[in-house]
Amino acid sequence: MSSKIMETFDNERARLNEIVMRYAGQEIKRFYSLDHQAYRDGALPGKIKELMGFVASLALRCDDCIKYHVGECHRSGVSDAEFEEAAAIGLVVGSSIAIPHLRRAYEAWDELKRQ
Repeated sequence: MSSKIMETFDNERARLNEIVMRYAGQEIKRFYSLDHQAYRDGALPGKIKELMGFVASLALRCDDCIKYHVGECHRSGVSDAEFEEAAAIGLVVGSSIAIPHLRRAYEAWDELKRQ
């Protein structure tokens, strides 16, 4: 497995988003904007919202979403303990079928922590 999981993911995501935006109409652009705005600081800090996004992504078993939120959690200053508690909630909600996704989430988290 690559030791640059997150770098590869971030680069591929940026490349694909550029393609999407070449074709995107108002509806797609509005959705992207709404998604971005939802995670800004508000009554809840952005860091907490990223943890919530991680939990939802883990429960829904979306590996791309999980990687995105793992990266944003790391950039937001989430601690190992905070990440572990959020992961535990995601596992409870997602059940044992989420375990393979949990493994990949921790692999990405571990990579980011070693940088």
